[in-house]
Formats: sequence, structure tokens, C-alpha cells
Amino acid sequence: MYFFLAALVISFALTGAIKRMMFKLRIVDVPDGVRKLHAHPVALGGGLALFCSFWLVVGYIVFFTNLLGKNLNPFHLVGVFIGSLLLLVVGLLDDKKNISARLRLLVTAAAVVIAIIGGVGIDKITNPLGGVFSLSNVFLLSDVLVFFWILGMTYTVKILDGLDGLATGITAIGALVIYGVANGERWHQPDMALMALVFAGVCLGFLIWNFSPAKIFLGESGGLFLGFILGALAVISGGKIATALLVMAIPILDLIRVVIIRYRRHQSIFQGDREHLHFYLRDHGWSDRGTVLFLYLIAVVFGSLTLFLQSIGKLLALLFLFLFMGAFALIVQNKNNYVGK
Repeated sequence: MYFFLAALVISFALTGAIKRMMFKLRIVDVPDGVRKLHAHPVALGGGLALFCSFWLVVGYIVFFTNLLGKNLNPFHLVGVFIGSLLLLVVGLLDDKKNISARLRLLVTAAAVVIAIIGGVGIDKITNPLGGVFSLSNVFLLSDVLVFFWILGMTYTVKILDGLDGLATGITAIGALVIYGVANGERWHQPDMALMALVFAGVCLGFLIWNFSPAKIFLGESGGLFLGFILGALAVISGGKIATALLVMAIPILDLIRVVIIRYRRHQSIFQGDREHLHFYLRDHGWSDRGTVLFLYLIAVVFGSLTLFLQSIGKLLALLFLFLFMGAFALIVQNKNNYVGK
């Protein structure tokens, strides 16, 4: 708990200082009246506060305590650190100068590869019907699965950053759920629980500044950092992928839905629009805070289920969310078709 509070306080203090620094450097987000609807310029570069806060606390734990090592090999964190540093640099450059989406994707992919080379991986996954699937028998299968998992999680969280506090809050919920699972009797991974709790503290300290109306935005650097760390934590905590998946299921399915829409329209999948669920709710009368709190609630409810459900139960919960998003997609499509007539 001490490290959680330390992470929260450090994150809060650093965010305030970095907010002022970003205004001096003129790294700000200026409203455009279309997708950027905030009332006045807001500081970007939130990823710098998150990165420094998280790695300061984790660095202290690694070098000055003996709390890691039973379930988590500290050397595996080296690749995660280097990968997140790479994302921070390219994210801050994009916040300042707008780097092309394809270059950002290549750099993000490189960061994930660095994390995998550093030792982030899984050897087996649970079979919902019983037993486990071994991944070590198929060449590179584990690395490929981990690559697409972390890459997908990184971009899912980044795209969630459409409303104040949405991405940060849901990431914090994901970290707290991983903490609850890792700290439970079934898994009992106190070192992984500690890492997840520190990450949650960092997110919550930043969220104080980032919740509506936001005083600082995540920016590209922050969105990429949050998704990258959450995805990596889900892997190195003994394959808590199903746990993180339940928390992030709605955003992930929404991302898939929007990619399909853009593909059918023959437009770039990197092109921003207002098709995402959080924009849809906002455009149909929901307040920013109401939309964010509703999506928080969904993440909390389905994330909490992971504390009680076995593998088959988690699979059924994911199936329910898949059907929910499928119904939502049909409603939106039918409404658009009706408007277009």
C-alpha cells in the first residue's frame, strides 16, 4: 500500500509540473470544433508524467528492495522499460510535430518486439474446457501471440483517449483487477500484485488532472504508454490475458467494429472519426462524464467477474460482450441506413 500511495503522489505532483512545462514548450492541443471540442488549449505530453512516475517507483523496488523475483524476473522489465522509452520519445515527437500514423505503428511494433526479446512471453494458456495448451511446442507461436496481444492492447487504449479520463480510468481499473487476481489465494503472486498496484497508483494520480474537464491530456505518448504497460503486465503476471480482456473487451470489440467500417468505406484505418462507442454516446445526448462513468462501470463489472469466474465463465462473459457489441453495430448500421435514405 505504501508503494501505491507513493506512486499516486509522485504521479500527481509530476503531472502538475509537466503540465506547466508543456505550456512553456507550446506542446498543447488546440480545439478545432470538430473532434477536439474542449473549450481552450490543453497541455499534451501526459505520457512523460506517467513514464517517469511508474519507472521511478519500479526502479526503487528493483534496486532497493527484495520484493520482486519469486514470480517476476526483474530482468524481464528491461525490455519493457526500453520499449516504453521508445514509445515515449516517438509519442512526444508526435505531440509536438504530428508524425505519420504508419511510422508510429512501426515504432510501436518495434517496442513490442524489444519487450519480447527482453523475456516477456507465455508458455501456455488455459483451456476453457480443462487443462492447458502448451505454446512451446510450436515455433514462435508464443512470441506471435504476445506480439499481437500487446500491440492490440496498446492501440486499443490509445484510441480510447477520446474523452477526458476515459483511457486513464479504464487502464487503472485493468491494473486493479490484475492486482486483485494476482493477490488472491488461487495465484498468490505478491510481486506481480505489487507491480499492478503501482501502475494503478500512477494512473489514478494522473487521472486527478485528466478527468473531465481535463487539465492535461495523455497525448500520443500517454495513450501508447498505458496500453503497452497494461498489455505487458497481463503477460508477465502469468498470462492474465483473459483478465485484461474482460476489462477491455468493449473497447477492443469497438475498435474492431470501427476498423471494419473504415475498410468498407475504403478509408484509411488510421483516419480519425466519430464512429467509436464513446463518441456515439456523446453525440446522442450523453454528457462527457456520464459516458466515461458508464464505461468505467462496464469495465468494473466485467473485470470483477474475473475474481470469481473460472475459465469457462470468463469465456461466456466474453461471448455476452461480443453479442452486445454485435447488436450495437447492427443498431448503428440500421440507423445510418435509415438516415441515408
